[in-house]
Amino acid sequence: MNVDLYDFELPESLIAQTPLENRTASRLLTLNKDSGEMEHHTFSDIINYLHPGDTLILNDTRVIPARLFGLKEDTGAKAEVLLLHNLGDNRWETLVKPGKRLKKGAVIRFGDELSATIEEETDMGGRIIRFHYEGIFQEILDRLGQMPLPPYIKEKLEDKERYQTVYAKHEGSAAAPTAGLHFTTELLEAIKQKGVRIGFLTLHVGLGTFRPMSVDVVEDHVMHAEYYSLSQETADLINETKKNGGRVIAVGTTSCRTLETVGNQFKGQDLAASSGWTDIFIYPGYTFKVVDALITNFHLPKSTLVMLVSALAGREQIMKAYNEAVKQQYRFFSFGDSMFIYSDRG
Repeated sequence: MNVDLYDFELPESLIAQTPLENRTASRLLTLNKDSGEMEHHTFSDIINYLHPGDTLILNDTRVIPARLFGLKEDTGAKAEVLLLHNLGDNRWETLVKPGKRLKKGAVIRFGDELSATIEEETDMGGRIIRFHYEGIFQEILDRLGQMPLPPYIKEKLEDKERYQTVYAKHEGSAAAPTAGLHFTTELLEAIKQKGVRIGFLTLHVGLGTFRPMSVDVVEDHVMHAEYYSLSQETADLINETKKNGGRVIAVGTTSCRTLETVGNQFKGQDLAASSGWTDIFIYPGYTFKVVDALITNFHLPKSTLVMLVSALAGREQIMKAYNEAVKQQYRFFSFGDSMFIYSDRG
């Protein structure tokens, strides 16, 4: 398949730059993947589409202030470091700017309390760096680091917590699982009161979020691996939901990818606790093992995420829905509006 099949016209004015004051006030486009029927709502209306016996699965990863700005020690030139994955022993997988000047052996200083040495150059312009400091690294990072907003967001984020879900718990992500940003504690409680179960998993969002596809053929793309963890408690909840005919509804593509990773391990059997690294790439032709429905945001043209939602609902239906969203001036990407792709059957 050619990547261009997943292209669409997106005016820059529709790229949301700031979050709405009220998380649940974003718009919601619903798509019945069986009939193709589309409707327009506000996100708080999602509760009307959830049935007793359904289970929502949320990604409880927490974004770290992973963007650091410093100076190259020998020249004083500006340097930017984006933390992606903690390798232990003060070593991190990172992205750096400007890559051409930051070679192996270079030292970057981030003020008096933190410095880093580049130890390795990795594929696709990444770097392995080792930090040097005294004290507690997370406290230093909280003081010096900034939220790693995607490059298409130009506005300053006034409140760091608006780039976290209200249920964020386990630190480790370089980007937020943005479909979850629409939920409030009150909405989640109302959903529970309706008889919908809620389960959690963790996938730390990493390098793939910041990498555009660089191939022309979909099947040639290789996803960057990300760490995930699914507890036995959540596995049991999913198994019970399936046996009782309820729907497993993934909140966000990260939850979806984690569930399908675990589903592929157990191949039709009951799920069990699982953790590790996943580089699963879901595109049309894929058969879903666990996920019945998906709450998600609107994604970049020609991105792996547009391919994932196309695998669930069909490319033609997704392209039609995206064109409708553009026509109706929905807000796109991280701080944008939402979409619910569903079937009434579990």
